[in-house]
Amino acid sequence: MANDRFQFLNEVAADLDASYQDGLAVAFSDDQDLPRRERVIQILNDLLEVLFPGYSGRFGYFHASLAGAVAGQLPYIFQRLSSELNLALAYLARVTDKPCAPGAADKAAHALMSKLPGIREMLKMDCQAALDGDPATRSMDEIVLAYPGFKAIAIHRLAHELYVAGIPLIPRIMSEYAHSITGIDINPGATIGKSFFIDHGTGVVIGETCILGDNVKLYQGVTLGALSFPKDGCGRLIKGSKRHPNLEDNVTVYAGATILGDVTIAHDSVIGGNVWLTDDVPEPYSRVIFSPSDISIQVRQGKK
Repeated sequence: MANDRFQFLNEVAADLDASYQDGLAVAFSDDQDLPRRERVIQILNDLLEVLFPGYSGRFGYFHASLAGAVAGQLPYIFQRLSSELNLALAYLARVTDKPCAPGAADKAAHALMSKLPGIREMLKMDCQAALDGDPATRSMDEIVLAYPGFKAIAIHRLAHELYVAGIPLIPRIMSEYAHSITGIDINPGATIGKSFFIDHGTGVVIGETCILGDNVKLYQGVTLGALSFPKDGCGRLIKGSKRHPNLEDNVTVYAGATILGDVTIAHDSVIGGNVWLTDDVPEPYSRVIFSPSDISIQVRQGKK
């Protein structure tokens, strides 16, 4: 009777299997060359740990032996990173029908690991920008341990290096992990200069082809997005085109502002809250504000 009761589940399984065979959706299996999300996230967190030893609380360090402890972790991280990069490149070779060069995964892993000291220096400047720009914070330690904006940019700076190296899947896994834990969505393709600060951060979106200069500051709810999505003659999206904003050095964008398209905001400009902008701001030191004429303030009379 129990078998009869659950016979319909066999039919569901058969229908699902038929769907797996159509090649239109992902079905993970051992014979597919795909990196695993949880392994990528673990590697990412281990990279953050060597950038800021002890921040996660998973490991204890003594200052005198810090260099040796980090040196002991790096080969283990490198080996696992290279393995996941190899899976990602094998996937790319399969979907493009173009074999990857021998040793490409090790080369990409070597390149990222070699850049860790430089990435840490960039992140220290990001941290200083947060300290200088937010009167609510008391220390750089607080920023590293608690600020979602700093977490998002730290992950982005790692993911971006893999993106520019042509690694598929893994940079986006990293960036969407950051999105899920911070509420900040930075595409790994975005180019972001030094001393970047996101204040509060919730709802910030930075598109793939954005280019941000040095000392840029964004507040919550800012969207740096695409104005439209160009299509080819068959109605398919044209990918790879420049379609997101460029913010030059020392630009500040306040909460809720939306800047769309391949437009340029000149250096030292300020974009006010809730502004909707689809045109260049060509003059440096500009101020763009939203001030609707129908806003009024009325004082209500108390109930008698």
